[in-house]
Amino acid sequence: MLSLEINLELNSFLSVFHFGDLLDAYLPLMLWTGVGFGISRFAPTYTSRFLGLALYWVGVPLQLFVLARHTQFSDTPYIPYVAIATLMISCLLALIGWQFAKTETSDRSSLGSFILAAMLGNTGFVGLTLTNSLTSDSYNDWAVLYSIASNVAGNYGIAVFIASYFGKSEVKPPWWKLIINVVTVPSLWAFAIGWYTRSIALPMAIESGLDISIWVTIAFALSLVGLRLGKIEKWDSFKPAAIAAFLRVGVVPLAIGLGATILGLRHDPRLILTLMSGTPTGLSVLVLAEVYNLDRDLLISTIAFSFLGLVFMIPIWIVCFA
Repeated sequence: MLSLEINLELNSFLSVFHFGDLLDAYLPLMLWTGVGFGISRFAPTYTSRFLGLALYWVGVPLQLFVLARHTQFSDTPYIPYVAIATLMISCLLALIGWQFAKTETSDRSSLGSFILAAMLGNTGFVGLTLTNSLTSDSYNDWAVLYSIASNVAGNYGIAVFIASYFGKSEVKPPWWKLIINVVTVPSLWAFAIGWYTRSIALPMAIESGLDISIWVTIAFALSLVGLRLGKIEKWDSFKPAAIAAFLRVGVVPLAIGLGATILGLRHDPRLILTLMSGTPTGLSVLVLAEVYNLDRDLLISTIAFSFLGLVFMIPIWIVCFA
């Protein structure tokens, strides 16, 4: 009888745990990150900065422009609120977690970096890659809309304000300059243009090229992760980075997954929200670090830990929330 029960449990586990889909999810992450890591040893020092700025000014705005044109907002009206609520929950958890993460050498910029590392997920690059492999096409709009809302409100909205406020500077900028920093972010304008030009039909060749550009951008973004990881020479921020990564890929998605369960969501919708809320720390923090002089070591280390943590957490989220 005990053997039968074990076999039933194992069969139930295997019916949820699709190894082929998991391989499809891991393959692009490992491939492009590995490419970046492989060339990091001989790439010029300015390569990662150049690629980061190119993604900030061209790659991410282009991605948001395309996604804004293709997403049906009316079908999932509450998804943006879930994304924004996740940002707020992550920020609150970061403030709590900082009490355990701070060290004797921590300063104001370290706190700001810790908040950003725990709050901002890589929803556009990693999130869409995961949901495209692990969930059905019927709910693609959920993932896309979550990514758009998270990027617009978080990575290039709230994050710019936080980075401006906590960045290392002798004179803190006035409030009106912080607002200007937010409203002049190129991704916000790209999203607005994409949204208001949805009714304008583009030639098929251009539309196809724009669709391809999303995945090209994702490949370059993941390569940038590998480049940054390959340049890590010291781990002075081990403790705060490990805690921030644990919050990012462990605590936050667990809270969202349980919340979705309480609200009655099951299967793909619940898994999408869990995966999108638990993506590793976004690359946008590296660009913000360059612009606002934040704690680069902490941010890069958190990206490394959160990517490693994601590899172990994905099977858990599939079993618990698929």
